[in-house]
Amino acid sequence: MDSNIKVGQVTLGPVQTNCYFVFKDTEDRSASNEPIPCIFFDPADAGEYLYEKLTEKNIKVELILLTHGHFDHMAGAADLKRLSGAPIWCWEKESSVCEDPEVNLSYDFIGKSITIKPDRFLRDEEIIEAAGLKCRLLGTPGHTVGSCCYSFDDDKILISGDTLFEGSVGRTDFPGGSSQVLVRSVHEKLFDLPDDTIVYPGHGGATTIGDEKLYNPFLR
Repeated sequence: MDSNIKVGQVTLGPVQTNCYFVFKDTEDRSASNEPIPCIFFDPADAGEYLYEKLTEKNIKVELILLTHGHFDHMAGAADLKRLSGAPIWCWEKESSVCEDPEVNLSYDFIGKSITIKPDRFLRDEEIIEAAGLKCRLLGTPGHTVGSCCYSFDDDKILISGDTLFEGSVGRTDFPGGSSQVLVRSVHEKLFDLPDDTIVYPGHGGATTIGDEKLYNPFLR
């Protein structure tokens, strides 16, 4: 694991969604005072606030990645994109969720329609390179039809969205959800990762792949 890889976290929004920004903080860059580029995952709310706080820390958003299109993971994406200039990418199977306020739950949960049109749709297993980092999209449908995770394979870091939680898994009673599909996604995609991979979920605390194999009651 590269000791220079950092994972920052901000928890925002009406259902306390974890937003993550991943960056490589090298001594050379710190000494030069150049902005540190990052990949930002799931801007849940308050895009202007996120931009201001990151700017204060001299961090620049180079790319915005979504684990899925539910409102509580993308409501701040449009403002963050507008201010930072960073494009928004997600898995190609999630386009209908991003663009339909009934499917992305914004209308039912917060009483207003929020939609987003990603700049690029990615393929399953596609390698993403940005901000001096490299991660891999893992298609993990089940929470939504196109929910996914992002694995920093070399660094043993997983951004799991609402697919895998500490001791639990994502809800499957929303449009496009399936408990059978979700469990299969975890077993076939996530449990192939090393046991010491750190899992950063969309809600709640961090865990590891090894702990979830042993203790998660929903995956036995």
